[in-house]
Amino acid sequence: MYIDSHCHLDRLDLSEFNHEINNVVSAASAAGVNKMLCVSVTLEDFPAMVEKTAGFDNVYLSCGVHPLNQEHVTNIEQLESLAKTPRVIAVGETGLDYYYAPETKQLQLDAFVKHIQVARNINKPLIIHTRDAREDTINLLKAEGAQQVGGILHCFTESWEMAKQAIDLGFYISFSGIVTFKNAHELREVARKVPADRFLIETDAPYLAPVPHRGKQNQPAYVVEVAKHLASIRGCSVEQIAQQSTDNFNQLFQL
Repeated sequence: MYIDSHCHLDRLDLSEFNHEINNVVSAASAAGVNKMLCVSVTLEDFPAMVEKTAGFDNVYLSCGVHPLNQEHVTNIEQLESLAKTPRVIAVGETGLDYYYAPETKQLQLDAFVKHIQVARNINKPLIIHTRDAREDTINLLKAEGAQQVGGILHCFTESWEMAKQAIDLGFYISFSGIVTFKNAHELREVARKVPADRFLIETDAPYLAPVPHRGKQNQPAYVVEVAKHLASIRGCSVEQIAQQSTDNFNQLFQL
């Protein structure tokens, strides 16, 4: 059985699924995906995400503000209150993205610090987005004591050096459909090196559909393709990838 450690079920175009989120979850189950982590990107949309995923015991939630969604200063009291919602097992997605939004750098840094503080306060792991901000990401995780709660560097696309630093802080490295892309040579090298007890798999649905579905809307069922490619890269069976990533997810979130 597989776990999709990062998806955005509330952002899927449900017209492909007869306008029913239940059909997305059913398709995932049919593919062998028995757990999903649905990740928040704004506090404003979080209540609707909770409502849309209600009734699915196998869909867990995170609560946070994506670094590219910095229209408002993050309210730390609101973040902590919402992050205590039942089924929320993680804080985020948070982090730094200097590739797409270098102009909001200070807002991102301030929000990132607040997320780490909340995660420590309520003892829940962090979901980290990082792009073109390797040094600041690692430095902030260290400075704010993020190793006390750990978490995931999701949809990882950075260097082995950064992955190793994050692993040393107790973080997991999650691979998305990008690892299946033809030009992802450096990422595949990282995928070979990450210790067995420190990797996860994800879709980031509805984004970044893996080969052979590239160009289509992504969905949790497609995490199986990520597992297949990771198995090929690491020279093991897809069953081993499924079991190890499931064990790692359950270990991180104490499930």
